[in-house]
Amino acid sequence: MLYTAHTTYDDIENKAVGDFGCGCGILSIAAAMMGSAYNVGFDIDPDAIAIALRNCEEFEIEMDFILADLSESAVLPSSSGNSTSSHDSFTMMKGKLDTILMNPPFGTREKGIDMVFLKRGIDLANHAVYSLHKTSTREHILKKAKEWGVKCEVVAELRYNLDKSYSFHKKKSQDIAVDFLRFEKCL
Repeated sequence: MLYTAHTTYDDIENKAVGDFGCGCGILSIAAAMMGSAYNVGFDIDPDAIAIALRNCEEFEIEMDFILADLSESAVLPSSSGNSTSSHDSFTMMKGKLDTILMNPPFGTREKGIDMVFLKRGIDLANHAVYSLHKTSTREHILKKAKEWGVKCEVVAELRYNLDKSYSFHKKKSQDIAVDFLRFEKCL
């Protein structure tokens, strides 16, 4: 994902990069290693941000974090490390991030949550958004991209084996067809 964004589209090096649903910071750390100018991770889970901060320390990477529920306009309170917690911090990012990376929830439990993440990313990014979505939703996503006035490209079709990790998962593992998508703002 990052390699393609970096080598094919030049959307990482010397760019300000946001990571939606950053979790432990893997995508952000990879972006920093590829020469991004600035990184900020957004996540709803303070424990995930704490782990991301430790991972950044281990790799000696400077990075900011915003504790945020990306499905809403609110930003949640926080008390951890370099994380920011005011609503102003999220809105201050508008116009400051060139590229947004995300592996959003697929929306099978909370219908449409992937599209909420995607719309927030498109609204916040100056140039490009990279995201993973179930292939079965491709036509809907292409339609929404057109409505939102952004170009959408299917960069790759992938297979993803999702192991049972939540109590609501019914199967031990599930093989899912996934699209790696790039959205570009039309200037």
